[in-house]
Amino acid sequence: MDFTALVVDVPPQPWTGRFDGEEEEHRRWWQAVKPYPGTPLVPAAAGTGTGPQDASQALLPASPDSRPAVFLGFCSDEGVRRNNGRVGAAAAPAALRSSLGSLAFHLNRRVFDAGDVAVAGTLLEAGQARAGLAVSAMLDAGNLTVVLGGGHETAFASYLGIAHSAALLQGKRLGILNLDAHFDLRDHPEPTSGTPFLQMAQAEAAAERELNYAVVGISEPNNTGALFNTARRLGVKYLLDEDCSVERTRDFVAEFLDGVDIVYLTIDLDVLPAAVAPGVSAPAAYGVPLPVITAICRQVAASGKLFHLDVAELNPAVDIDQRTARVAARLINTLLSN
Repeated sequence: MDFTALVVDVPPQPWTGRFDGEEEEHRRWWQAVKPYPGTPLVPAAAGTGTGPQDASQALLPASPDSRPAVFLGFCSDEGVRRNNGRVGAAAAPAALRSSLGSLAFHLNRRVFDAGDVAVAGTLLEAGQARAGLAVSAMLDAGNLTVVLGGGHETAFASYLGIAHSAALLQGKRLGILNLDAHFDLRDHPEPTSGTPFLQMAQAEAAAERELNYAVVGISEPNNTGALFNTARRLGVKYLLDEDCSVERTRDFVAEFLDGVDIVYLTIDLDVLPAAVAPGVSAPAAYGVPLPVITAICRQVAASGKLFHLDVAELNPAVDIDQRTARVAARLINTLLSN
């Protein structure tokens, strides 16, 4: 495996969590995650799991049926600010790692952390470009990449990485599945957390490809007629939140998966009911039940087509008892366990 050196703004930090013992049967996430080769290392303190002493294990060969997973934080809420939302998502990568850290580790894959790309001030586009370069390098090294956002402007950073990966250049059919209450197809003079999928559609058209985009959880009252018109014009497939039974979502996702070779799954946590995910920029009055979202995650992971995933819109500043971060951690754990 070619571990290409990455350019990140913040190198991998030590993960922490509950300690029950060194034996395999006691292992938790913080003890399993290793620094991604090619990124600068931060010395690990006692009782933490990430540090130079762990790096040698990263070069062990991957099992043929389980790609290593690599986390990259995207510390950004500039897109949310531009979209007039509640800022605070820049702190989400740290909160997500914290919630993952103490979960019991049952995965049959290796997991690495590549650190963070941090958007400086209003320089969103530059941060998205840097994150895209890192994602491309990790994808081309044979990894399953996991971006921890960030507002949903994270999605365009993810897309830039996928669009310049070898898989897409080799003609793989990409499908983008968004679990979200919103289309995020706004036409705006500058990129925001509400524009990433229109940006993708424009970029795909420039590359003489069509955007294959599907959304589960659309809230009709929270998307204008103009957004529905844009979705129809672009051929976007969607399922309204009120129609998201287990059976309907299973069939919808199955049909979507049948038409693609690789899947980019993006989870905007505001797809969940506000009682489940209060710590987001725009809490959902209705939302899609957590068991339905979990079933979708299992279905996508079991398809063998999951290529890249990201989680967006966690705002730790308005979360309640880390409820939203803990739910997001469970979803990530589910996606990587298959």
